[in-house]
Amino acid sequence: MSLSAQTPKDSTRVAQDSTKSDVLLKQIGNGFFPTSFWNFDLRYLVKFNQYEGFRTGLGGVTNDGFSEKYRIDSYVVYGFKDHRFKYKIGGGARLNEDTKTWFNFSYTDDLLESGSSKFLTDSRFFSFFEPRLLNIDLFHKHITSAVSLEHQITPNLTTETQLAISNIRPTYSYNYVLDDKSYDDFETTTATVSLQWSPFNQYETKDDKLVETKNGFPKFSLQYTKSFREVLDADFNFSKLDFRTIHKITHKNKSYTTGVLTAGLAHGDTPLTHLYHAYPNNINKATILSRFSVAGINSFETMFFNEFFSDRFTTLVAKHYFKPFAISEKFNPQLVLISRFAIGNINNIGRHQNVSFGTLKHGYTETGLEINKLLLGFGLSLTYRYGGYHLPKFNDNIALKFTFNITL
Repeated sequence: MSLSAQTPKDSTRVAQDSTKSDVLLKQIGNGFFPTSFWNFDLRYLVKFNQYEGFRTGLGGVTNDGFSEKYRIDSYVVYGFKDHRFKYKIGGGARLNEDTKTWFNFSYTDDLLESGSSKFLTDSRFFSFFEPRLLNIDLFHKHITSAVSLEHQITPNLTTETQLAISNIRPTYSYNYVLDDKSYDDFETTTATVSLQWSPFNQYETKDDKLVETKNGFPKFSLQYTKSFREVLDADFNFSKLDFRTIHKITHKNKSYTTGVLTAGLAHGDTPLTHLYHAYPNNINKATILSRFSVAGINSFETMFFNEFFSDRFTTLVAKHYFKPFAISEKFNPQLVLISRFAIGNINNIGRHQNVSFGTLKHGYTETGLEINKLLLGFGLSLTYRYGGYHLPKFNDNIALKFTFNITL
């Protein structure tokens, strides 16, 4: 019987294989499956919502194996309930490597959730399971042509500017009345400037590249959008100003507290598609068990879908994460305490026809708790609605849901 010692060559190969596995796992955790020149985007594989039913397709973006100066970013998906293909054809060209300046273009024919708002500078977000998508039913179709410019002013301050032309058609019965004319579809021509400032992030130069070494808090995002009436046949003149700050405080006992403050202001002739809905995540059904679904991250779990819309609003979401309970090596559940608040209002509510919704002028409050990572990443969430919008039936104020947390 003989024993063979591991050679330095073998050790190097094992280390290289381990590094490749770590890189692949990180890519998958970010929502990509990489190949030699194309990174498949896992977000487009399978989704579900109330309008499309199952939505499936393929998409992705080219990587450095294709080119370091140019990229293609496209997808195609199909909805089995609405029997319709959606797609995006896009790409970009790098203008400056040091400042990460990219010129991008895109043509998109797809759906958007009415009342949703997104910052152009938001870093990519990927989750294996996106709970709010399951229950959304208020979408509008849009065909959008856009050009944008990404630019990094400093490592801590990034910007993106976009010019876009959109044809918008709500999938639900809706009319916006302006100057004695009723619109059930419309055109917009918009210019958007977005900034993201992370003053407490830290960086180091490694292999001639700037690498983030500390993800610091707080972070700030600011975005201004202007819609121009009668420019390229656009129908409405309005503006939007959006702000968000994210903060995280880490405590000595391995617990931590997070806070997200979001605010938005829309001024002018703003249709429902471009208002704010305050991130509801409760199904319009009669009993607690029939509303049982999966809790979101910063969404209001007791607020029903399409219950409120605002042209000015503020939300605050605070969470305290206790140190995980070390019950066993593989069973470490974590208790999270949650409090959420929203306030808002709307002008000219009578312009929005064939829809019914309320305002948030009295202030919306809910509080609750989560016990996460009970089994295979799943946990439980219990939330209670109280204050100005407390409902007459006690059970209607309670939301009992799953949570899902997994880290690669």
